[in-house]
Amino acid sequence: MIEREAWGARAPVLAMRAQTPTRITIHHTGTPQRPDLSTAQKIKNLQLFSQREDKLADGRTKPAWGDVPYHYYLGLDGKIAVGRDEAYAGDTNTEYDPAGHVLVVVEGNFEVEKVADAQWRALVEIVWWLAQRHQVPVADIQSHGDYAKTDCPGADLYRRLDGLRWEILLRRGSRPREETAPARTPGPSGRAA
Repeated sequence: MIEREAWGARAPVLAMRAQTPTRITIHHTGTPQRPDLSTAQKIKNLQLFSQREDKLADGRTKPAWGDVPYHYYLGLDGKIAVGRDEAYAGDTNTEYDPAGHVLVVVEGNFEVEKVADAQWRALVEIVWWLAQRHQVPVADIQSHGDYAKTDCPGADLYRRLDGLRWEILLRRGSRPREETAPARTPGPSGRAA
């Protein structure tokens, strides 16, 4: 893991809402993968963008946020950078309330790109660790698109999420009745939730 100090994080610039994590929500950056930049530089750039009011690609204005909107950033190289403190709810430009969610973002636009093997391995490891740490059932490991009308986390990553949940179940060593992989039903994005 690349800790905040190692990537040169600035302190939060605004107050943030306290939370108790009960869910894990997977996102993608929605931007092209950048093998030419280090994961540390990418999350540093994300923090600079996040802490100021700025224009989004669709023309809307994003307000300034206190910090990086995500708790963990997974780079193309599989390195995991620590973002916002898990004790504080993340931020979003969509209509869902991320309070109670640990937000994990994977670098790339998975509507057009593929998840790299190193990213997939890092995603399994961080989700396993978070699920154990916060006692999150696999049914509460979801994607951004399961809560909001968005293409996030992109088609390639979304199609692999059931495999991620099964991997967590297998690592737990058993499948108690209350802990089975969730049935996929249409969520707000129109994809199966």
